[in-house]
Amino acid sequence: MESSVSSLKKIKIISFIYLIAFCVIIFRLIYLQVYLNQELFNRAQNNFLRTEKVNSRRGNILDCHGRLLATNQPITNIYWRGTGNRTLSPEQRTLLEHISQLINIELDQTVMNNIKFVERTSKETILCSNASFEQLSKLTELFPDNPNISISTQLKRCYPHSSKASHVIGYISTIDERMTGKMGIEKMFEPTLRGQEGMMIKTINSLGTNLYAQEITKALAGQDIVTTLDLGLQDLAEEAFPENQSGCLLIMDPQTGAILSAVSRPAFDPSLFLETISLNQWQSLQAKQPFLNRMLCCYPPASPFKLVTLSAALENKIITPETITYCKGFTRFRGRRYHCADHDGHGRLDIQESVEKSCNILFFEIAKRISIDTLAEYAHKFGLGQSTNIMFPEQTGLVPTTEWKRRVKGEPWWPGENLSAVIGQSYLLVTPLQIARMIGSIFTGYLVTPRVIMQEPICTQPLSIKPETRAFLKKTMKGVVEQGTAQRVNKIKNLKVYAKTGTAQTISLEKQEAGGNVSHYLEHAWFTAFFRYKKSNPLIMVLLIENVGSSKEATKVAKKFLVNYRSMQDQQESQTIN
Repeated sequence: MESSVSSLKKIKIISFIYLIAFCVIIFRLIYLQVYLNQELFNRAQNNFLRTEKVNSRRGNILDCHGRLLATNQPITNIYWRGTGNRTLSPEQRTLLEHISQLINIELDQTVMNNIKFVERTSKETILCSNASFEQLSKLTELFPDNPNISISTQLKRCYPHSSKASHVIGYISTIDERMTGKMGIEKMFEPTLRGQEGMMIKTINSLGTNLYAQEITKALAGQDIVTTLDLGLQDLAEEAFPENQSGCLLIMDPQTGAILSAVSRPAFDPSLFLETISLNQWQSLQAKQPFLNRMLCCYPPASPFKLVTLSAALENKIITPETITYCKGFTRFRGRRYHCADHDGHGRLDIQESVEKSCNILFFEIAKRISIDTLAEYAHKFGLGQSTNIMFPEQTGLVPTTEWKRRVKGEPWWPGENLSAVIGQSYLLVTPLQIARMIGSIFTGYLVTPRVIMQEPICTQPLSIKPETRAFLKKTMKGVVEQGTAQRVNKIKNLKVYAKTGTAQTISLEKQEAGGNVSHYLEHAWFTAFFRYKKSNPLIMVLLIENVGSSKEATKVAKKFLVNYRSMQDQQESQTIN
């Protein structure tokens, strides 16, 4: 009896356990069928449907005549496609070895880490960019329909002129698996150039082979951007600028503000950033500071600033056009000697001769009678120490005042500091683009906003300098070419040139007088000019060469450019006639 009761009890317990198990299974089936129905359906769909982005064609960047500065070219890439395995199988590793030998890639730690990641996540990573026809033929022959190998053709950014105008054009690089503008026009007009991506659904089999593709959202191509750059002038400027020197050479239309040529050295090849570069490559590039657009960087203005000093002195009646000075090589001020560039002295000079010979004595005499705030007022009238409103990030420079000195340095402006300021030294800092606007305004009567895009509106601001003052400045600049420091560019047939040269110190007078090794503090060389060939549009040239020692070097480069410019104009004129 007891045995029978015990057996019955065991049967009930077992039955109860089966009942609970059955209930769990039923509940799980209900949960899967009702609550997870849509999610499981989506997973099943994803097993044979793959959604992919369709890249849009990036817009071209063109010069003012429609010549390509940045474009796209079709290339075929080889990818490793992940299939969802947690680790690479021995067969996959063997496959990778074969592929590496076939397309000549090194399977280093970085590459293998990328492959392992995309294998786990069923994504893709590039193995070979711009594969050759021979590589593709061998790969498809040896490994047809391999689920880990993906081959696709796409458009790759192309810069046909290498580093030319690279600071204006800019470059693109990969951000979140998408090529994005990082500098210059490529960055400033990223949404316009990029266009709109499309979307495509692909049907694939268990081997990963595409069976059918359907475009559900059409990709919209990016728009082209037409710049003000003239590739012909850019080539001349690049050729004229000396190798292994740093600085800039820009050509601007003073009437419209169009930047026709923009050389900044050292430069960089935008194509470098289309692929991943190593840390060593990046550090090597950075050491030369090639990403600085020296057209927008700050330098002491040196003698070109004397045009500002003359304007302030003439309009405040500190001097007249008939003023005469005598240069004996130095002047004294408050017990200290201030030297002219020619320590032996220039002798008796009128104003124009002082500018032609870049004599400092006239300007030292002006400095004794003018305030730094008046000088700053006229510098600002010419647009110095202010934004030019160009579309790129720029430095604004520095035009010191008594208030600035007290606020920043915590001390008053000393009268002796005027003698450095009037000749473009002291704390003064300007950009080459600001100097281009200043020189242009002398001839046009207005400050123009620099433009690099053809569609930008022409914006001008009246120059509040008297016409007779501007006429006198033009006369002195003509004298600099005919009899002064820029004689080297005189008598280039059919070319009218008005210029001002300058040599900017990169070391203080105190350090120079203290002696020691100052050879690495070589001066910057300036050459600024307004020039015109026959009846063509007038142009502004601003040339700055860093640490070259003398403005004579800049004048040599300017002459090379101007001679080649005349030859190009003659050739274009001949072609027009024929």
